[in-house]
Amino acid sequence: MGFSRTHPLHLVLGLIVWAVWFVVLYGGVSVACKLAPPDPAAGALTWINTLLMPLTLVVVALLGWAAWWCWQSAETEPLRRFLARTAACLYLLSALATLVVAMPMLFLPPCI
Repeated sequence: MGFSRTHPLHLVLGLIVWAVWFVVLYGGVSVACKLAPPDPAAGALTWINTLLMPLTLVVVALLGWAAWWCWQSAETEPLRRFLARTAACLYLLSALATLVVAMPMLFLPPCI
């Protein structure tokens, strides 16, 4: 028995992934800035941002895939369809939140 597309855990899983990514992002930046701060004159193109941007894109891709996966399971039973579509929307919301929170990495140096 596998993890079905309409399992209620999907309603919170995207937000949990976003929260873990958020802690890793800002915790990682804080530790990196304390141990080996990059030159502020380098702007946003620092080794910290260079490492964190691909991680962000992977998280967004996984959340987007999960949203698509749940949306595809729109069954005829109303409760299962509701759970799948709501989970898909929450995965998309989490992906959008991930992108919005990561935007400063494109423009700001990490250790200001």
